[in-house]
Amino acid sequence: MSLQLAIEASQLTFSYPNANTPTLQIEQLALPIGHKLFVEGPSGSGKSTLLSLLAGITPVQSGSLKILGEDMAKLSGRARDAFRAEHIGYVFQQFNLLPYLSVLENVQIADTFRHKKLAARQGKERAMQLLSALQIPQEAFSKSGIELSVGQQQRVAIARALYAKPDILIADEPTSALDHANAAAFMQLLLKQVNEQGTTLVYVSHDESLRLNFDQMVRLRSPGGAQ
Repeated sequence: MSLQLAIEASQLTFSYPNANTPTLQIEQLALPIGHKLFVEGPSGSGKSTLLSLLAGITPVQSGSLKILGEDMAKLSGRARDAFRAEHIGYVFQQFNLLPYLSVLENVQIADTFRHKKLAARQGKERAMQLLSALQIPQEAFSKSGIELSVGQQQRVAIARALYAKPDILIADEPTSALDHANAAAFMQLLLKQVNEQGTTLVYVSHDESLRLNFDQMVRLRSPGGAQ
């Protein structure tokens, strides 16, 4: 019995205007639901472009890309936005916490863009449960995100991305600002959460020591391509 796929790409190519070669070229990629994909490559190899395509931020230019069985090339920009809000969590490299919101509010803001919103009490309980599981102290819940350490801000960003129980979590180099010990500790917290939820994980990092935590790997190379 074949596994259902979270991500299925074939001959996926993306080129920016006036570029001599494609920024991204992936011949085949098949990631089953619940599996973890490690994406590695030097600057300029198309990592950010790949994540943007997977999240539906950038439209498919050439080739085939299906996310959870949905043909992304056939969706309008508005439909891709709605699809992302319902199915995909995204952790940005710079975290992107809103300084005028509390930690708790930063997590719950994930509901703003979803059609199926949690009730207020249920949403607050969900946010508090995630923050506690990610070792954010309760006294920090009412603080602004920018009052926290870098490591804590990173964990708040993970809580926000997981709040709506997404089918796919995309993490763009979330450990780049941490030393090895803190990066390893963070990785264990993240893996515990995605394993408990059965979330498909796409994780970009330059730290190849993390590879053993993943089911599959894509190595991108400049000026485009995959191994």
